[in-house]
Parts: sequence; C-alpha cells; structure tokens
Amino acid sequence: MNINFLKSIAFQICSLFYICMLIFLYFSKKRIKTEETSIFSYLLICNLIGLILDIFSVFTISHMEKIPVLNFLISKGYLIYLLTWISIFTYYIFVLSKMNNTNSHIKEYIYKVKKKLVIWYCIFLVLTLLLPLYYNTEPGNIYSYGPAAYALYFYSALCIGIWIIVLVNNLKNIKRVKCLPIFAYMLLGVVVVIIQFFNPNILLMTSMETYVIFIMYHTIENPDVKLINQLELAKEQADKANQAKTDFLSSMSHEIRTPLNAIVGFSDCVIHADTLEEAKDNAKDIVSASNTLLEIVNGILDISKIEAGKLEIIKSPYDAHELFSSLAKLIKPRMEEKGLDFQVYIAPDLPKVLYGDHANVKKIVTNILSNASKYTDKGFVRYEVNCVNNLNRCRLIISVEDSGRGIKAENVDKLFTKFQRLDEDRNTTIEGTGLGLAITKQLVELMGGKIIVHTVYGEGSKFTIILDQPIEKDTALQSVEKAKVSHLDLTGYRILVVDDNTLNLKVTDQLLKRYHADVTCVDSGYHCLEKIMSGEGYDIILLDDMMPKMSGVETLKELKKLPKFSIPVVALTANAITGMREKYMKEGFDDYLAKPIEKDELIRVFATLLHLKEDVTEKLFDTTEILDVPEVKTSTPNNVYNEDYLRSHGVKIDHALELLGDMEMYNMTLKDYLDEIDEKLANLKTFLKDKDMANYAILVHSMKSDAKYLGFMSFADIAYQHELKSKENNLSYCQEHFPELEKELQKYLTVAREYYKHIKK
Repeated sequence: MNINFLKSIAFQICSLFYICMLIFLYFSKKRIKTEETSIFSYLLICNLIGLILDIFSVFTISHMEKIPVLNFLISKGYLIYLLTWISIFTYYIFVLSKMNNTNSHIKEYIYKVKKKLVIWYCIFLVLTLLLPLYYNTEPGNIYSYGPAAYALYFYSALCIGIWIIVLVNNLKNIKRVKCLPIFAYMLLGVVVVIIQFFNPNILLMTSMETYVIFIMYHTIENPDVKLINQLELAKEQADKANQAKTDFLSSMSHEIRTPLNAIVGFSDCVIHADTLEEAKDNAKDIVSASNTLLEIVNGILDISKIEAGKLEIIKSPYDAHELFSSLAKLIKPRMEEKGLDFQVYIAPDLPKVLYGDHANVKKIVTNILSNASKYTDKGFVRYEVNCVNNLNRCRLIISVEDSGRGIKAENVDKLFTKFQRLDEDRNTTIEGTGLGLAITKQLVELMGGKIIVHTVYGEGSKFTIILDQPIEKDTALQSVEKAKVSHLDLTGYRILVVDDNTLNLKVTDQLLKRYHADVTCVDSGYHCLEKIMSGEGYDIILLDDMMPKMSGVETLKELKKLPKFSIPVVALTANAITGMREKYMKEGFDDYLAKPIEKDELIRVFATLLHLKEDVTEKLFDTTEILDVPEVKTSTPNNVYNEDYLRSHGVKIDHALELLGDMEMYNMTLKDYLDEIDEKLANLKTFLKDKDMANYAILVHSMKSDAKYLGFMSFADIAYQHELKSKENNLSYCQEHFPELEKELQKYLTVAREYYKHIKK
C-alpha cells in the first residue's frame, strides 16, 4: 500500500472510526422514536456505507485496469451514496421546519414533500447511472469526474437552494440550535469544494458529512437530551392538562349550577304555589333552565366525541333552502327581543337538495347566529347563504355579519379554544361555556370546510363558513323526507311506553296525553313482551334501550320473533350522541327519540310512522329578498397573492373577498370556475342555436352568479340582461347581443387564466 493511497484516504479512515463509535453509542441508548430521529438513524447508517465506498473507490481507481467492473460499480455506488445522503438530509430539513407546527394538514404536506423528493431522486439516480464518469489516476491525484459527477453537483446546489428557502420561511419553527447542522453543511461544503479544487487528491466530502452528523449528535439528536426534552414536555403537558381540568371543573361548576339552582328553586316554588297561574309561570322557568342545562351537557358530549375521534359525519339528502330558512326563523325572535335589524338573504340559485350532514350544518350555523345575537347590543345582524354551483357540486358560502362588540386582534387566535371566553370583564352578563365556537370549528374541519373570521374591535365581526356539498336530484329527498305537522292529535291511537325509570314513564305519559293518546306504561322488556303476547294491540311502541336484565335491543329481537308482529318500534334513549339514530335503525328500530324528548322530534316521529297529513305552517318572512345592509368595517385579510393585478384589470376583488373571505378561497373557487366555464359557454351556445330559451335562462343565470363571486361584475351585468330577456323568450335580443356577452367573458377569462397561471407556479 503506497503512501499516496494512504494520504488520499486518511480523513476517511479517521471518520470511519468515529462514525462506528457514534453508531454504537446512538443505537445502544434508549431513544425516542419520531420522524426526525428515524431520519437521523438513516443518515448515520448511510454515512457509514459512504465512507466504506469512498475508501474502496480510491483503491479501485488506482487499480482500474485490473478490476474495471468492480471500479465502475464502486465509483457509481459512491455517487449514489452522495445523492442519497443529501436527499435524506433535505427531507430532514423539511421535517425539522414543521416539527412545532400544529396545523392539521402537516402530515399531508410532509407526505407531498417526500413524494416530490423521491421523484427528483429517481430522475438524478438515472442520470448518475447513465452518464459517463472519468478518472484521474495520477499519483497523489486519485479522483473521479465527468458528466455523472457534474449532475450530482447540480442536484446538490438545487438542494442547498431549497434549504435556504425553507430556513427563511420557517425560522420561527426552528430553534437556532437546530439550524447549526444546516449552516455547518453549507459552510463546510463551500470550504471542501475550494480545498478539493486546488488539491483534488484530498477527498473530504464524506468526512465533512461525518462532521455534520457529529454536530447534529451533540446539539439536537443526542438521545439523552431528547429524553430530557420529552420529560420536560410531558411535565408541561401534564401541568397544562391539570390546569385545563381545573378550569373545566370551575367553568362547568358555575355553568351547571346556574340552571340547576333555577330548576331546584322554581320546583320548590311550584310545590308551594298558591295559584295555578303562579305554578305555570314557575314551570316555564324550569323548562327554560332545563333546556340551558341540556345545551351545556350536549356541548360537552359533542366536544368529547370530536376529540376522541368518534364523531361520525352522517350524510343524507336534505332540503337546503328549508334548512337555512328555518334557522333564520328560529333565531329571529332573539334578534327582535334586542331590537336588532335582522337581515336575511338566501341565494335563489341555492340547489333544492344537497347531500351532507345536515344536523351538523344546522349546529354550525346556529352557533354562529347565536353568538352574533349574544354579542350585538344594537345595530344589525346580517345572515347570508350564497353558493357557487359547478355541475354536481355546490360550494356553500355562509356568512354572519354583525355590528357588535368585535374581537381584539390578540384574541382572535383564542376564539376557537375550548372553555375560552374573551373579555369576560366586559361580557359578565352573557351566559356560555365557551364551547360553541370550538365545536363549530372542529365540525367545519371534519366536513372538509373552512371558517374565516374578519373583525374590528368595537365595530363588529363577520364569520364566513365555506362548505362543499354534493348536489342531489329532487327525487333523492322524496325518498327520505318525513311528513311534517305543526299540531299533533293522537286521539284513538294506543301507545306502549317501556322504560325502567318511573320518572321517565311519568314524564312521557304526561307528554303523550297532551295529544290525547291512549298510553300504557310498563317498566321492563319482559312486561312489554307479556302485553304483546296477550293480544294487546298498539299503534306504536316507545322502547328504552338501557334497561336491566333485558335491554331494548334484546326486547326488540324477541318481539320480531313473534308471528305477525308489525308494530312500529321507536328507540327511546338518553344516548343522544350523533350517529345513534343510524345505530338503532341498523338494529331494527323504526326510528329514534332522544331523552329528554323534544316536541318537534316527537311530532316528526309520530307523523312519519303513523302517516299523519302535513299541515301548512306560516312563513315568518321571505328569505329570498335581499335587504340593504349598512357597511361594517372589517380587518383586511392577509393577502399572499397578487390582488392588485386583478384589480387593475377590472376585477372587483374587494367585492369577491366580502363573499369568499380570503384569497385562498378565491383561488380555489377560481380554479373550479376555470375548469367548468368552457363547457358552460359551449352549452350556452347550443341552447341559443336550438332556440331553447328555458335552459338558456337557467344557465346564464348560473354563470351570472358565479361571475359575481369572482368579481367579474360587468360580465355579470350583461348576463343578467340576457337572463331577463331569455325569460321573456326574446330570442332576437339574445342572438344579437351574444357576441357582446362572449367578448366580455373572454376578457375576464384572459385575465383570470394569466393570474392563475402565475400563482400556480
């Protein structure tokens, strides 16, 4: 072995000795398993392999005439090592930059980064294998060069550029000590390149990577330090959990005691009331306090269900216009009590039937409307439901704007935190647990939507909810639509109530007798079976599930075994968590009622199962009429895209943002619009050619609405005229002015496509 050979591999031998000790120390210690530590393990093993290949490559190049095939394999293998090591290190930097980020989409982001890195790695791997590699075998100057090596240099420079961008964009997420290995790699890399440029025989690249691993081990990847940090983090989380538990108990103690005290107090007043009227007044207060208590308990159940990952999104067809109109009717009395100007607008092009979890959509909108009512003392509350329809999908844009108290800028981030009530010194007269918005945000995200808040403290707030819902045909609703009655008369109907709780039986009996029903109560599943087997006839059975000895489900199975049994059976249970109805329906029940029984649900169930006729209910107000709204100043959202480009080309971007909330949602909506507009325009031309004014009016109306959301206002105005004329069956007007319509649309499309092409890069 000559002296020149030893000089060429001196650094590698020292590094190999050190990396072996480092690997032994690292893997012999107890370690925390995370994505970051796993990557560091790969870097260690990869560097060991690289040092061995580096040493052998010097030997094979020196004897390449004798062992050309082995030399080729070892040399190419070393280049592949360098390619692999820098790729793993690049991925490590991405993971490091997002470690402290709590965004729910972070796993998806990391997965996409990994996927792209693998693609680029494969491209340069092919180049490394296919491109030629040359060798310098002069004594004292043993090294390789050529296109394969140059491709690797280019890839390394590309990765270093990515590191710099990631560091600049994520400095807040990366502690200074975590940046040291990155800075060391870049700095030492430059030094190594300079040294090897002037002294090619001094091979330092792999040893430099060993030194970077050395820095990483003694700064951010030491197992002992990691364990200590984990213990500190666990202690901090335990302290926070204890504090959260204390805060929760304190909050719940206050919130639950308030209605409980009212129930106990007014119940005592009922017992000692001198007159029937006095007793009825006290009973009303008991009902009100009971509803408040039920709302608190339901909120706790909801948030627990969500956090346990057990909340199911139950989708079914629903009447969209009726749902959003009913919410306006429900909240209107509260607004009138406070003297607020309650303004409602529901888009006329809202599809008749949508497919989604209408129960949770209702809960989301109710929470936002209730908050607006609570925190607005004077002025107005405006409730809008808009939509953007694309083929069989509807993007709901639900906004609630008020002239209320607003939220301080520093408190906006706390808005969706559980049990967090803002400005408590200012809002002492307002009841609430602080669960409403926390539940709302999590429900929106579970359904793949987004909630945006714009607010100015002291002037008002605007909450915008964006949800995508599939559009169903009207026939889909007809198959599941229940009969609706405003009054219930059960005269002549026999009802069997089965419950092991005497108080529940008493309450249910009294409730049903209000509707003149003939009620029989029994306290067990066995007694229920006895009644049916004895030949007693009933029109419906309300069956509790949680009963001793024989549960409701077991009782139902026994009932189903009886010959010719066909009585509708309704599950009557306090298990009122989302998804229970579907569970009981699968068990064979005909429907489901949660305890305490709500009047509307009772009416719905009986009307459906007993086939009662629909009563026409009075419309409180017309929700399709748009009302004038005083302007409320809201904070300007942070814009990361070029709004000025759109504004300078005639796009009313400010109007669009009022509807869509922020530029991210605008860009998503624009993408959908551009994907569909060519087909819509072609269809519009076909309708015009076929003189089909009915379909022409429908489509041009849709195009007008979509254009308004994107700020294409002059096109929307022209489209509106076409809509009016086509409804009048004025074919000549539409034919004559169609070029104007198309020209105006193309003007906006040119701008929109140029803009979208720019932001997509």
